[in-house]
Amino acid sequence: MNFALNTSPHHCSWDWLLEVWQRADQIELYESAWTFDHFHSPTEDTDADNLEGWITLTALLQATERIRGGVLVSGMLYRHPAVLANMASTLDITSKGRLEVGIGVGWSEDECDAYGIYLGTMKERFGRFEEGLEVIQLLLTQERSNFVGNWYTLRDAMNNPKGVQDPLPICIGGAGLKRTIPAVAKFGHHWNYIHPNESIDDFKMRYQILIDSCNEIGRDPQEILISKKLSYSGDISKIFQEIEDYAAAGVGLGFITLSKTEPPEMVEVIAEELSKRY
Repeated sequence: MNFALNTSPHHCSWDWLLEVWQRADQIELYESAWTFDHFHSPTEDTDADNLEGWITLTALLQATERIRGGVLVSGMLYRHPAVLANMASTLDITSKGRLEVGIGVGWSEDECDAYGIYLGTMKERFGRFEEGLEVIQLLLTQERSNFVGNWYTLRDAMNNPKGVQDPLPICIGGAGLKRTIPAVAKFGHHWNYIHPNESIDDFKMRYQILIDSCNEIGRDPQEILISKKLSYSGDISKIFQEIEDYAAAGVGLGFITLSKTEPPEMVEVIAEELSKRY
């Protein structure tokens, strides 16, 4: 299993976040680091300071040289997918090919109510999500794109220049059996397994659905990187068994979430402990 840092940009200062990324950039054990896509803190403490994820990611990728980066994950409902595709291509260029495009359905009712964003029913959310993925794929790969759906329309739309990476990797977050996982098989290069009732048995069941979905469309499931947030809470040794169990089941990337009360130097401490074992 490879390792990444989950650095959600809330409950912390910009200086703390910048130092964490710059330190991680010097440690090859960390293959990537990620922000998130919320406009206020999604925890109970919604008054906490919260930096916007895409702007923060852009600045962090400019301040580093090696580490890859993404938003884990960007809610489809927050931006028109054509806008998101243009953002992604530009950031992939300015970061010299280090962007991962994280995308999810979107779920925060509190945020939607606060900002007047239409959340919709579950059926509507997934319909919008699937159309948005198709729009993004077209704009990332075609010189001119046309699309007519229930949510989005493109007419000779352009997104040039394209990003450095071909394809520009798309990470889809979620675990829905009927629509999210089949969408991973169709559009994704990376699946972030996240579920309220996460367990190794639940993951294995959903991974089999991904394999089946890939087989149905003639795609090799080994093309898709699988990631999961790890249960780190201050003692890295306590997640060794989780790492080994999920790695054996097919997870290739583990996200370590740093506590905002820890100093940035913890990235070196964690990396040293992981390197002793893996």
